[in-house]
Amino acid sequence: MDEVVAALSPLAVDWMDKVAGGVIAKLAALPIKEAFGREDISALLDANFEEGMICARLFLALSKDQMEVALRGELGPGGIGAKRFATDRTAFLDAFERLGLPAAMTRAVNYEPVWSDILVERLRSGRGSAIQGQRRGRGLEDFVEAALVEVFGADGYRARCVFDGVRGRRAKCDFAIPDSTRPRIIVETKGYGATGSKMTDIIGDLDAIIDAKRHDQQLLFVTDGTTWQARLSDLRKIVERQNDGKIARIYTMKMRDTLVADLATLKAQFGL
Repeated sequence: MDEVVAALSPLAVDWMDKVAGGVIAKLAALPIKEAFGREDISALLDANFEEGMICARLFLALSKDQMEVALRGELGPGGIGAKRFATDRTAFLDAFERLGLPAAMTRAVNYEPVWSDILVERLRSGRGSAIQGQRRGRGLEDFVEAALVEVFGADGYRARCVFDGVRGRRAKCDFAIPDSTRPRIIVETKGYGATGSKMTDIIGDLDAIIDAKRHDQQLLFVTDGTTWQARLSDLRKIVERQNDGKIARIYTMKMRDTLVADLATLKAQFGL
C-alpha cells in the first residue's frame, strides 16, 4: 500500500481540444459593438454550427441539457441541430431572440472585467455548481418531508436512513415509514441535476432499494427537473420499473395533491 501511494502522480491533462480552440477563436473574433441582434446570431451559427451553439450556451450560461430543453420549448416539434437551422432559419433566430441571446451577448462583450472576475467564475463553476445541486436535491427532500408530516406527523417516519429489507438485505433511502426497522413505505427523491444525481446514480440507487425491499414494502419515487426532457430514454427506464410494479408510483412537485392522497391511502391500508 505504501509503495503504491508513494508512486501516485497527478493525471495532468489539458482541457483544451480542437472544438474549445475553435470556440475561443470565434469569441475573440466578435466585434465590439453597443448592441447585438439577429445578424450576429446568424454569424455565430453560420461558420461552424457546433462551435456557435457552444458560444450561445456560454452567453446564456446554460448547460447542454438546459439549452436543449429551452430550444425545444421555443421551437416545438422537430430537431434543434444544424439541419433544422438550415431549413428553418427564421424560427431558430426567433427562438434565440426570445431566450435573450442578443442582450446576453451585448452585456458580455461590453462588460469591463476586473481581476477578481476570474476567481469568481472559478468559484461559480466549482463550489457554486455543487451548492446549486445540493439546494436542488434538498429542496425536493423538503417538499416530500412536508407531505409526510402532513399525513404521518413529525414522528411518523425516518429520514435519510438505511432500512431493513428482505432476508437481511439493507439499502439507503431518503424516507422510511414508519421506521427503518420494518418500513411499510419507502420514499426516494432524486432531482435530476442535483448533487450526486447523475443518471447512473439515480437508477443505481433505485435498483439497490428494489433489490433490498420486501414485496409488501411500497416504494414511491419523487423527482423533478425540466432537464429530464433531454434524457427521456433514461426517464423511460424508471417508468418501466413502475410499470413492472417495482416502483409503486412516480411523482413530481406538481403532483403534490396526488402524493398526499396516495400517502393517506397507504396509511389507512397499513394501519399506520
